[in-house]
Amino acid sequence: MKYEAVIFDLDGTLVDTIDDLRASVNLALAQQGFPPRTREEIRAFVGNGVRKLMERSVPQGTPPQVTDVCLAAFRAHYHTHACVHTRPYDGIPAVLEALRAAGMKTAVVTNKTEAASLAVVRHFFGDRIGLTIGQREDLPRKPAPDGVLLALETLGVPASRAVFIGDSEVDCATARNAGLPCIGAAWGFRGRAVLEAEGVQVIADQPSELTALCLG
Repeated sequence: MKYEAVIFDLDGTLVDTIDDLRASVNLALAQQGFPPRTREEIRAFVGNGVRKLMERSVPQGTPPQVTDVCLAAFRAHYHTHACVHTRPYDGIPAVLEALRAAGMKTAVVTNKTEAASLAVVRHFFGDRIGLTIGQREDLPRKPAPDGVLLALETLGVPASRAVFIGDSEVDCATARNAGLPCIGAAWGFRGRAVLEAEGVQVIADQPSELTALCLG
């Protein structure tokens, strides 16, 4: 095999989560009388964790304490509504099955909270993902490499035998910081142009391309 382990981003790479994120953000905003955000705005705001998502979603100049209230409302709603509209991208389940059949180790490393990440991964992928590491207090968020390095240590795979797959500039930087090659997911939240601008050399336009890129 070309690699021994594949580390995936989650939102925008394995699953399209925008509509559920938007619903929870807009519920929190509505409780404060703030205007709702569009799907494209939420798409542009995600990638750096839920606090940053809410900071970008509230109107400019919103006091931090009000942002905190919105964030708490978002968390409470999203905790029980993370899988309402969210769906895996077409072809992703088949890719995961192919990787598992080949003996590839897999993990998710994401800036989504660990509880929400585990809920989404378990709901859609079951045991087809070997390890999920989400945002938590003892790990710096991506693009810090800590989550990826922890995943590799847990899986028992050196960085030289692993690849990172993600859709955003945060993911590109994470791969660089962890010393891993990066495969760009052009179907995700940012698109091919952003990935090319980040210097990603290998970009997949469809999930179905990942099997060959990972297995060689």
